[in-house]
Amino acid sequence: MTHYGKIKSYDSGKGRGSITPEKGGEPLEFGKSDLQQEAQAPKAGQRYGYDTRQVDGGKPQAVNLQQEQGRPEQSRQQQG
Repeated sequence: MTHYGKIKSYDSGKGRGSITPEKGGEPLEFGKSDLQQEAQAPKAGQRYGYDTRQVDGGKPQAVNLQQEQGRPEQSRQQQG
């Protein structure tokens, strides 16, 4: 199941960041390898879709992050 959230922070030097879930809860950490578009560093406030996985019985982490390119409703409104 895909969840959605906004990037809280990302440190390109460390290749680590966190994302705040839209439905609330604690921010989830992620690594550069969890980004689908690894060449593009995420910026704070950008909306991403992601999955979660629990690592070694610890806190859940965000994986398979994909940047949202905009919602279909928004593009239809802009065309009209």
